[in-house]
Amino acid sequence: MEFQTNPSIMAAFFLYLAVMMGFGIYYSRKQQQLSDYILGDRKLGPWLTSMSAEASDMSGWMLMGLPGYAYLNGISAFWTAAGLIAGTWMNWVFVSRRLRNYTEVASNSLTIPDYLSNRFHDAKGGLRLICAVFILIFFIIYTSSGFVAAGKLFETIFLLNYTQAMILGAFVVIFYTFLGGFAAVCWTDFIQGSMMFFAVLVVPVTATMTLGGPVDVMARLTSENPGLFQLFGPISGSAAAIVLLSSLGWGLGYFGQPHILVRFMAIKDDRELKKSTHIAMSWVIISLFCAVAIGIVGRAYLSFPLENAEAEKVFVIMSEQMFPSFITGLIWSAILAAIMSTASSQLLVTASAVSRDIYQSFIHQNAPEKRLILVSRLTVLAVAACAVFLASDPDSYIFQMVSYAWAGFGACFGPAVLMSLYWKRMTLRGAYAGIIIGGLTVIVWKYFSWFGLYELVPGFFLSAAAIWLVSLYDRAPSAAIEKEFDETVRRSSSR
Repeated sequence: MEFQTNPSIMAAFFLYLAVMMGFGIYYSRKQQQLSDYILGDRKLGPWLTSMSAEASDMSGWMLMGLPGYAYLNGISAFWTAAGLIAGTWMNWVFVSRRLRNYTEVASNSLTIPDYLSNRFHDAKGGLRLICAVFILIFFIIYTSSGFVAAGKLFETIFLLNYTQAMILGAFVVIFYTFLGGFAAVCWTDFIQGSMMFFAVLVVPVTATMTLGGPVDVMARLTSENPGLFQLFGPISGSAAAIVLLSSLGWGLGYFGQPHILVRFMAIKDDRELKKSTHIAMSWVIISLFCAVAIGIVGRAYLSFPLENAEAEKVFVIMSEQMFPSFITGLIWSAILAAIMSTASSQLLVTASAVSRDIYQSFIHQNAPEKRLILVSRLTVLAVAACAVFLASDPDSYIFQMVSYAWAGFGACFGPAVLMSLYWKRMTLRGAYAGIIIGGLTVIVWKYFSWFGLYELVPGFFLSAAAIWLVSLYDRAPSAAIEKEFDETVRRSSSR
């Protein structure tokens, strides 16, 4: 399909970009301490916490990667959505409040490496360093997936070549993250989460109504390709079980995503987390099912087929065909919103890992706050440059890049975070073993693709097993560590 530049679409886009960059400029004047820049000084309310967490979670993957996957594979994509919904719920219910309290009890920890190091009283800082290294590796991959999505979007809108379009999209994300820090990212996430919800809802509903309703859409698709409505696609037996396990396994990744967990740490009052949970779950359930519906309905709505990586543009093409130009521009802005919300959060978490967990801990322990903010901002630039390099291939699949990074974080940090919050007997050596085993399992399993099983599943359970075994054979934690654990339990179960 040929696109043409349209002044109304570009006007809507530039309006959105101006507002987002304005947030970065405004909040750049408010950054006085590192805690302001990377955690907003723990002042988030329930709406901002929930919307920011979910907007930073879903990224351009929800509006491009998942619809594209559903376009190619049909209703079997719902298993991935189901796994993500279950994982989101468990994260809010079992992790959010206890993590918020434990990070405060454990020396007011500002990052996940900071928390794990303080949780186990790691005086040498080795655990902090290993965590920071894994964050750098997987967040560079994760951020590059956002830049790929931005490149495909800007390529369509501005008729630039892919490389120019990708660099332009990366610049906007870097701009307001570099200047505004956590507060700017969270406020823009709130706006972007609202835009994403509107866009992902209106497109499949409008397309379905245009085609005569759900019954007519299903009849058309069933006659053309009945395989779209097979729950496991064109497979059965053990292969179907692997697909189901891999898809539902996505939910395990939530316990280890630093850019989501940091939202729990930043809420002002942990009693507000119940309200945040209700808001977040409503957003996630509706958004994910609509994202899958976009891909499936798109097979009936579009008059021409999309193949391979081009399928990830199904949302973009449907929007352009069914709405007036300015509305199309706003809907396309929601795709950029999804991209920016996650990429900015990832850049910020990576910056905090370098400034707090590497620079301040190992290079300059008494560094002034202004210096730490500068190091964070320079890290944003460096990581973004690496991500731009990895995103240079226009044939990259957003879905595959996100799944790899998601598995890396889920296996590295998920079992360590979960067990550190609920098992008093867990030790520092157990944390070392779990994080290293989890990260290496994902890297090795991804390379060999054994059994076709998603690498997060073996990575998560092998990490948990390593933590359990090593901790049991290790010396019991000190009385001071157990006292902090008991205090966290008391705070989390009171009020």
